[in-house]
Amino acid sequence: MHRARVMKTPYGLQVIESCLGCPMMQDRLFCNLPRRTLEGLDAISSSATYPKGAILFVEGQEARGVFVICNGRIKLSASSADGKSLILRIADAGEVVGLPGTISGKPYEVTAEALEPIQANFIPRNLFLSFLREHGEVAVRVAEMLSEIYHATYREVRYLGLSGSAGEKLARFLLDLAAEGGTTSDGGHAARIALTLTHEEIAQMIGSSRETVTRIFADFRRKHLIEVHGSTLLITNKAGLEKAFEPY
Repeated sequence: MHRARVMKTPYGLQVIESCLGCPMMQDRLFCNLPRRTLEGLDAISSSATYPKGAILFVEGQEARGVFVICNGRIKLSASSADGKSLILRIADAGEVVGLPGTISGKPYEVTAEALEPIQANFIPRNLFLSFLREHGEVAVRVAEMLSEIYHATYREVRYLGLSGSAGEKLARFLLDLAAEGGTTSDGGHAARIALTLTHEEIAQMIGSSRETVTRIFADFRRKHLIEVHGSTLLITNKAGLEKAFEPY
């Protein structure tokens, strides 16, 4: 999985070659493990780099194992019979994707697509399950990850089922982003968010259309609820955004 030496890759990634030298060891749930456990993970993992748009696995495919993301982000989405796509979660570096199907033996329930060039380590299902049986601390971490997936799915249900309009869904989405990873200011009345998703991707996360998301963003700016500066979004009036739950 990760070594300290940096290699050049076709996608400009800083490849991590060994779990033991991973810079995220103290920051990510699955990476912060005892040295001997990390050595065991290295032994059963195979690393590869992928370009933007690469598909790691598809919805309905037999679960063959998990992918540990070393660099980059992965979009996890589900599709309907008429071709509509819904993004259920964005997985960041240090996370593991493909867990539910790998643990249960059922097909992957989502499609995993690289949002940008990524490095990921693949662990085959049989080796991964054997590793969990041998290392209780890893099994506990996996249980925690499955719990996080459950809560992320619950949030998605809130957007789709409990929000009455596209405006409310987008407002809830932005406020959740601010609560999870934003930086607050002005006594908590404002928040700054790194927003790297496109309007199309946001639409796929809240069950709307790109045109509607673009229109609501413009309306939020017009009402001085938010400001957008490149990939940074500033919620200038959190209280106002919380009240923006009106039909659009």
